[in-house]
Amino acid sequence: MSGSMNHQWILKRRPVGEIADGDLVFKESPIPTPAEGEVLVRTTYLSLDPTNRIWMSDMDQYMEPMRVGDPMRSIAMGEVVSSRSARFKTGDVVMTLGSWSEFFTAPATSLSVPPKIPGVELPAIFGVFYLMGPTAYIGLIGLGAPKIGETLVVSAAAGAVGSLVGQIGKALGCRVVGIAGNRNKCDWVVDSLGFDAAINYKSEDVETALRKHCPAGVDIYFDNVGGEILDTVMGQMNLFGRIVECGLISMYNATGALPGPRNYPRILMKRLKVQGFIASDSMAQFPESYRALTHLHAAGKLKWRLHEVQGLESAASAVKLLYDGGNNGKLLVKVI
Repeated sequence: MSGSMNHQWILKRRPVGEIADGDLVFKESPIPTPAEGEVLVRTTYLSLDPTNRIWMSDMDQYMEPMRVGDPMRSIAMGEVVSSRSARFKTGDVVMTLGSWSEFFTAPATSLSVPPKIPGVELPAIFGVFYLMGPTAYIGLIGLGAPKIGETLVVSAAAGAVGSLVGQIGKALGCRVVGIAGNRNKCDWVVDSLGFDAAINYKSEDVETALRKHCPAGVDIYFDNVGGEILDTVMGQMNLFGRIVECGLISMYNATGALPGPRNYPRILMKRLKVQGFIASDSMAQFPESYRALTHLHAAGKLKWRLHEVQGLESAASAVKLLYDGGNNGKLLVKVI
């Protein structure tokens, strides 16, 4: 950043399939001025998430799609450098929905202050506790309704949400089986996070491995990927099982019609409960999730990994790591 200029990534065109070079462009523009009731934030960290790809498309989604020419949308943490609201002053650290920009403006009413969690530094509070933690906790507790002794399967198990879901499930007395994309990730969730087993979907037959590791069937499936893995797990769900539909990353880059699950009849035959989950629908429960996650962390039952990339200019290439499995843990961009 120099002088009064702002740098930001702009959506130049909607991706077709995978995000390609040129879909986003790095531009310079004047630093924006906050309106009444807004603040100007200097970004310190950006969260890179699978939903970035959804926002870039014009598909029917849970928020308004980005428009071509908009700055790339992102969850952001930063420091208030100018305020036209009595709620915040210069120097306050805040978290909100921002953009891939050095500076952005936001309504004061949209800002959150990072919770204070003993022994946890700001990047982890932002990357793990702010949104990923509530997604994992509220989704599993509220929709998965785990009971002691039940079997919980988690896809994208080494990811930001999946790794937390599995640990919460273990703390609640479940047998937990993760599904991940390479042996290192599988080893990590078992050896470091305490999962009972893990399946490498790239080198193992998932259906056969599920029968091995879930001999009593599956009671809860926390789905972050959709597609064939969802279909396969659905085929092994127990009577009155619950499927928490949190993400569909295997399908976000699809260019043609998507087939429905072949095991759809299991929903009726096993009386399954299948429900989509977006964490922002449950923001009133965030404080509860923060308390629970803080307790688990203090008890040594909650671990995570942060995968930081340096510099705003790296964001457009770094986000692609989410779709090829190249990230190890919660993916963040350190802007300054």
